[in-house]
Amino acid sequence: MTKPLLFSGMQPSSDSLHLGNYVGALTNWVKMQDEFQAIYCVVNQHAITTPFDPADLATRTRATAAQYIAAGIDPEKSILFVQSQVPAHAELGWLMQCITGFGEASRMTQFKDKAQRHGTEGTNVGLFTYPMLMAADILLYNAAAVPVGEDQRQHLELTRDLANRFNSRFGETFRVPEGFIPKESAKVYDLQDPNSKMSKSAESDAGLLRIMDDAKVTKKKIMRGVTDADAEIRFDREAKPGVSNLLTIYSVLSGQTIASLETEFAGRGYGDLKKELAEVVEATFTPIRERTNELLADPAELDRILDRGAERAGEIAEATLATVYERIGFPRPLGR
Repeated sequence: MTKPLLFSGMQPSSDSLHLGNYVGALTNWVKMQDEFQAIYCVVNQHAITTPFDPADLATRTRATAAQYIAAGIDPEKSILFVQSQVPAHAELGWLMQCITGFGEASRMTQFKDKAQRHGTEGTNVGLFTYPMLMAADILLYNAAAVPVGEDQRQHLELTRDLANRFNSRFGETFRVPEGFIPKESAKVYDLQDPNSKMSKSAESDAGLLRIMDDAKVTKKKIMRGVTDADAEIRFDREAKPGVSNLLTIYSVLSGQTIASLETEFAGRGYGDLKKELAEVVEATFTPIRERTNELLADPAELDRILDRGAERAGEIAEATLATVYERIGFPRPLGR
């Protein structure tokens, strides 16, 4: 039986993925390779909707792809590629813009939040049309499932609306995707602000654990993580968010239950918890960091992997785009 197709991706907006990316996305992506026909993308076209440096973007794109592989994404099991290498994404993105109402695009909360932060002069039209490109990313592959967090749920709903709208106007073309939320997905919070999710967009870098950081940097951040005046090590998200976050990270990475950790650290201090957590985090990050550096040290091999992934993705995407062009009355592109 053919496995259902799954699509997901992350922006190359940093030299290093962080613990939130690893726990919230990558570990689940690795598991889902066995359940789905998985397509994973480095969405570098989305990354230029905010100010960027071309050299940094190129470096970060490769580093992100390398970290996908180092964390367990198997290019033989899954299709792994860079978005800009498959032109059909941008082409279908334009068509999605043309069937999206200005009003519904204006209601996207991510755009409104970012536009408010950056102001009119710091906000480009690409940021406004970002959700339509995301819809194209998904619909090109007729994905049955799309792993999404709460921050992307509204965009997925728009994708579903656009798929249904296109199918209604031009004939059955796109599969309407479903959101997929892994049951065991844990939330990881900022070490300095344990009521906010761990994110590279946080005001301070002090609460962010980056995979590619030196072990000493990671340990220092963990040792300085926010706790509370009550010295008891127990899980209570409301009363003890900092300690609860540390226990969650420990549990997710070690495989131990939170209850067993509460028992193990009963009567011990926060310093003990943090010191041992730093060891657990580093045991997870070290092999990923080492494998990432190996891949980046052999650019020809990394290029071969990504080029092959783009070829495989392109075959699917071009077939979908050809059908779309025929349905809307466009001639077939020359040379395709």
